[in-house]
Amino acid sequence: LLFSTSMSISVFCRLKPHERPFEGIEIDHEDDCDILRIHITKEHQDTIDHTRQDFKFKFTKVFSTEAQQADVFNHLAKPVADNVLEGYNGTVFAYGQTGSGKTFSITGGAESYEQRGIIPRTLEYLFEYFQEHSDREYTAHVSYLEIYNETGFDLLGHEDSVNKLEDLPKIKLMEHDNEVFLNNLSMHAVETSEQALNALFIGDTNRMIAETPMNMASTRSHCIFTIHVKSRQIGGSVWRKGKLHLVDLAGSERIKKTNVEGILLKEAKYINLSLHFLEQVIVSLGEKSRKHIPYRNSTLTSVLRDSLGGNCKTTMIATMSSEGRNVAESISTGRFSQRVALVKNDARLNEELDPKLEIKRLKDEVKTLKAEIALLQGDVDMSIALTEEERREVRKRVDEFIGASEKECVALTFGDMRKIQCANTYFKEIITSTVKSETIDNNNNNSN
Repeated sequence: LLFSTSMSISVFCRLKPHERPFEGIEIDHEDDCDILRIHITKEHQDTIDHTRQDFKFKFTKVFSTEAQQADVFNHLAKPVADNVLEGYNGTVFAYGQTGSGKTFSITGGAESYEQRGIIPRTLEYLFEYFQEHSDREYTAHVSYLEIYNETGFDLLGHEDSVNKLEDLPKIKLMEHDNEVFLNNLSMHAVETSEQALNALFIGDTNRMIAETPMNMASTRSHCIFTIHVKSRQIGGSVWRKGKLHLVDLAGSERIKKTNVEGILLKEAKYINLSLHFLEQVIVSLGEKSRKHIPYRNSTLTSVLRDSLGGNCKTTMIATMSSEGRNVAESISTGRFSQRVALVKNDARLNEELDPKLEIKRLKDEVKTLKAEIALLQGDVDMSIALTEEERREVRKRVDEFIGASEKECVALTFGDMRKIQCANTYFKEIITSTVKSETIDNNNNNSN
C-alpha cells in the first residue's frame, strides 16, 4: 500500500422523466456543483411539511430528465472505473424510491442499444482499455450477489438461469480482522466483454422481480455486481488490484401508500429495514465523535463496509421521480444524499508483490552481477577454448532468450568473454540463416 487519500463520497442526482412533471423542481448550475431546488405548492403542503415550502440540495451534478445513459456513464461511472484501473477500490450505488429509475441507470433498458446502463458500459470500457494498453497484463473476474430478505444468494451459482431463487447457492458472511469475506460466492474469470456481459445477463435473469403499485417490474432485492481487476507491467512483479462494486439497491416504499400485502409486504418490510440500517451507518459516519459504526446490523452494510467510510472511492446516484405525487419521497432521497456527502473514505492504492516473479527477478539479478564481477576481474584464461558442453549451454541460453515472450523476464548475461564471443557467433549464424531463407522465399514468389 503506497498511497492513500481521504475524500468525501461523490453524490449525483438523476431525475426520471414524466409526462406531467412536478413544476416545483429547478436545477441551478454553479461552478463546482449543481443545486436542486424543490418548491412545495399548496396542494402538496399537507403531505410533506407545512412549515417549509422550499428545499435545497447540493450535488456534484444533477442529470435532468433529458439526460442520456452515455452522459451518466461519462460523468459518474467512468472516473470510478479509471480509479479501479489505477489500483483503487471503487463503488457506484443507486439509491431512491421504487420506480425512480435505479435499475435503468445501473443495468439499463431493453428497448435499444443506447439504453445500456452503467454496468454494461463499464465492462465495455474496461476491456477496450485493456486492449489499448498492451504494456500491461490484465486479468478480470466478476461476481454477482443478491441480498433478498437479508439472505445472500449467488446469482452466478449456476451456468444457466434457474426457476427459483432457492436453487441458487446461499452466501455466508465471514469476518476476520474487520474484513468481511463472502463464503460461497463464485468468482468467474472473463477475458472479453462478451463473456462479462453474458454473466451479467445470467445474473439478471435470476433476480427477484415483482409487479407493485409503484413499479411494473420492481426489483425486490439489493444486487451487487463486482468486477475484480488485476494488472502489472509486462514482466513486472508488482500487481495492482482494484475492486469495483456496482450496486442496485431495492427501492424504499411507503407501505401506507402502496397498500401491498402478503409476500410483497414482507419484502417491503425487509427492504425498508435494511435501508434504515444503511441510513444508520451513514449518520454514524457523519458524526465525528461516534466510535462505533453499526455495520453488522444488516447484510448490505456488512458487504459495503469498505464502500462506506473505508478503503474505497465511492459515488452515489440518487434517483428521483419528477412526478408530483412522489415529491415527498424525492425530498427524503435528497436529505439522505446530503448525509452521504458528509462521509469521508480513505482510499488506498492496492499493490502486492508476486513472490514467484520477485524471486526469479532477484536470482537473475544476482546472476548478472556475478557475471559482471567475473568479467571485470578478468579471471578467465582466453587461451583455453570452451568445451563442447559449454558451447551447447551457450546456444541453449541464446535460444531461450530469443524464444521468450514479452511477459517472460529472461536475462542473457555471461561472465566469460569466451562465452560472449560464442553467443555473438551463434547470433550471426541465426541471422544469416534467416536472411538466406527470406531471400529464397522472395525469389520463389517473384518467379511465380
